[in-house]
Amino acid sequence: MLEVAALSSRYGRIPALANVDLHVGHGELVALVGANGAGKTTLLRVLSGVQPAAGGSVRFEGSDVTRASPRNRVKMGIVQVPEGRQVFGPLSVEDNLRLGAFVRPAVEIASALERVFALFPILAAKRRETAGTLSGGQQQMLAIGRALMTRPKLLLLDEPSMGLAPRIVTEIFAIIRSLKDAATTILLVDQNARAALAIADRAYVLEVGHIALSGSGGELLGNPRVQQAYLGL
Repeated sequence: MLEVAALSSRYGRIPALANVDLHVGHGELVALVGANGAGKTTLLRVLSGVQPAAGGSVRFEGSDVTRASPRNRVKMGIVQVPEGRQVFGPLSVEDNLRLGAFVRPAVEIASALERVFALFPILAAKRRETAGTLSGGQQQMLAIGRALMTRPKLLLLDEPSMGLAPRIVTEIFAIIRSLKDAATTILLVDQNARAALAIADRAYVLEVGHIALSGSGGELLGNPRVQQAYLGL
């Protein structure tokens, strides 16, 4: 589904990504782990089109989307759940979700809402409340639900467990696993490397803007280098 070849990006003169190669197959959950500042969020931003590529290519379902606008990528099915959730606090939960469906025909919005509310019953209960009054975990559910309103083909998840209590982190990862089981294709970035690798089909380790290691989630969980650097073992 997604093919990234020799991808590079920079902030001014500062390189952020260098010759990144990776791929994501249909229905896969692929994890991307690495230290803070390794370039994980930058990579997702390049894939969603909000950060320009300086070199290399991004192909989605066989089409070159390297220069495509963020809007067109969403229309094609590439949807990002941003780091920090970034919900619209003054708006209601339902309005936040409806904003996520801006590329969908109006006749599909009601059924999309029902699917999201079935996955996240707490959002259904709070649909009229403002998003800013939700807990951190509920806001993360809202951010994921907003992305699902587009019916994404590829879901880019950026740090979905950031700042959440351990019990809520477990719940969020259970939700991510359920999305995978429902054949949603996912590229997951999370500082909780152990949890991310545990549910990943495959994974990549990003170090200082380049891919340092790759393999199945289980292989990287058992890799001594990964254990020492990212798992605290």
